[in-house]
Amino acid sequence: MSRTKKIAVVTGAGRGIGFETARQLAKRGMKVVLAARDPEKGRAAAATLRGEDLDVDDARLDVTSDESVREFARHVDKTYGRVDVLVNNAGIMIDGKTAGANSVTRTDVETLRKTMETNVYGALRVTQALLPLMPRSDARIVNVSSGMGQLSDMNGGWTGYRLSKVSLNALTRIFADELKDTGIRVNSICPGWVKTDMGGSNAPRTTEEGADTIVWLATEPRVPTGGFFRNRQPIPW
Repeated sequence: MSRTKKIAVVTGAGRGIGFETARQLAKRGMKVVLAARDPEKGRAAAATLRGEDLDVDDARLDVTSDESVREFARHVDKTYGRVDVLVNNAGIMIDGKTAGANSVTRTDVETLRKTMETNVYGALRVTQALLPLMPRSDARIVNVSSGMGQLSDMNGGWTGYRLSKVSLNALTRIFADELKDTGIRVNSICPGWVKTDMGGSNAPRTTEEGADTIVWLATEPRVPTGGFFRNRQPIPW
């Protein structure tokens, strides 16, 4: 592996937007670490991309587990020595699986806890663990959020998911402020409603469209820090 090749880590990359993000970053000449909770799915996904002559490795990562995150960070450090791009894509949307759960008046608090554990604390764990490996020059952290987390356009329903994405956006702003003098840029992105297992078959956007702004934030030389973007344009928090 060339020591000049940038290293990108994409979490939740076994399928959907994460998988397509891994593909697009690899097409731009990066070495991509495709991180997935299910090791079999991760291996299969990475093999598919290697079949396209892309430089992709797989690694197991459960963002809800402190030990898994620590082991992943040790593996990345030992194998690659640094991380230039981190895409916190791992996420779940489990509201609605119990009766009345889509109403805030009857939300199951345990559902909220599980959602926050993956969507917020997972991103926090992984960022904290990999931050020491990120060069203080032009590294990027991209948090995959959602328009459902916009306070400026907040509606009812899907309480756990909405709360988690609001919190992930806050985490973006906190990291961006604390790292503003390091050269590491931290941003949130709304991919839109995308055809994935989560988004469903009626969604109007492809995974390629959903990944586009993520890859732009990870590679464009002139992006700012501490912003929220959709279609490569800033959107209100």
